[in-house]
Amino acid sequence: MAEHFTSDSLLSFRDRFPITQRSNYLINNSLGAMPAATRDSLAQYLDEWDSRGVRAWGDGWWVLQEQVADQVAGILGVDDGTVSMHQNVAVALEMILSCFRFDGKRNGIVYADRNFPSDQYIYEARAAHGAKLTRVPAAADGFSTDGEEFASHIDDTTLLVAIDHVMFRSSAIVDIEPIVKKAREVGAFVILDTFHSVGTVPLEAKKWGVHAVVGGALKWLCGGPGNCFLYVDPDEAKNLKPAFTGWAAHKQPFLFSPEGQDFRDDGGRFATGTPNVPALYAGKEGIATLAEAGLRNVRARSQKLTTFLIEAAQRHGFGLKSPLDAAKRGGHVALDVPDGYAVCQALSEREIVVDFRPDAGLRVAPHFYNTEDEVRAALQAIRDILDNGDHERFLKAERKPG
Repeated sequence: MAEHFTSDSLLSFRDRFPITQRSNYLINNSLGAMPAATRDSLAQYLDEWDSRGVRAWGDGWWVLQEQVADQVAGILGVDDGTVSMHQNVAVALEMILSCFRFDGKRNGIVYADRNFPSDQYIYEARAAHGAKLTRVPAAADGFSTDGEEFASHIDDTTLLVAIDHVMFRSSAIVDIEPIVKKAREVGAFVILDTFHSVGTVPLEAKKWGVHAVVGGALKWLCGGPGNCFLYVDPDEAKNLKPAFTGWAAHKQPFLFSPEGQDFRDDGGRFATGTPNVPALYAGKEGIATLAEAGLRNVRARSQKLTTFLIEAAQRHGFGLKSPLDAAKRGGHVALDVPDGYAVCQALSEREIVVDFRPDAGLRVAPHFYNTEDEVRAALQAIRDILDNGDHERFLKAERKPG
């Protein structure tokens, strides 16, 4: 249905997201707005549990993980049956890393110091198993990762290459082409984290030639917590045997075989145990909505809104820690303003919802259902708060999630 929409007609989706009627919700890079349909979907889950009990597994609960995984596959530009669903990206990364040993000559992991910290912790934990770590510093601008520079650190001792598609602080898009090219030349395995791009930047994982992709529906896909995913290139997957596994990865899980693991031949090869059914019921509505809107339409709308945001920020004299070029920028803009955390709390009191991250500042993230007026109002509110000192009572406040 995406062909029926243009970037400017996407505001027709706005009423599907009730929080937009109550708040100026500009934090979609942290938690996307909940679709109204999600409430009905979760009610269906509860009704099925209540009325069918254990029989609900056979009625559809068990296969729901595969259905949602195929929704994600469409978003990623890969084939059905190549994606598995996981509770969070840490689990998805642990799954793929468990397929590799680090006790040979090829034991290197190359990753960027601008990657999301949770990812870095997992790579760095492999040092205890023999991994040689290469942490690539930020580009000259201080907030992005240079693809060519990153590629220069990859050699014939590199086993894994781990890169974020969009930097979570700055929103800078990483040029992955030279990275993938070099990795494939030397036989290294590329893991691309798309958590901050999926749902706002069109993805073509199969075309790009990456070996694995992780990400989640929490943010731009409006799917809520518990809906993260792992894609593995089928040509690679058939040669991988995860050491981190569970009964759902077995070809015939309901045989409860004591004969050992017999891995599935599809994306379910990377499953673990009992799927997170309520999360899947919650997640599928947002993913379906983004697919309906069309990712290229969403991207065009995003670029229009973030360009408008940057121009307004410059007029207010705010510093920027995001690329000015829309083609090199993801879905949010990082504003360098004084006392950013305190300003963020003052904005929340006014029902203007953004977030603050150290070394980034205020991250303002409009989505396809947001308006130019909302962006304009948020920037003016920041200016007013700083001018009036309304944020000062929050300067010593404890930092909270969000």
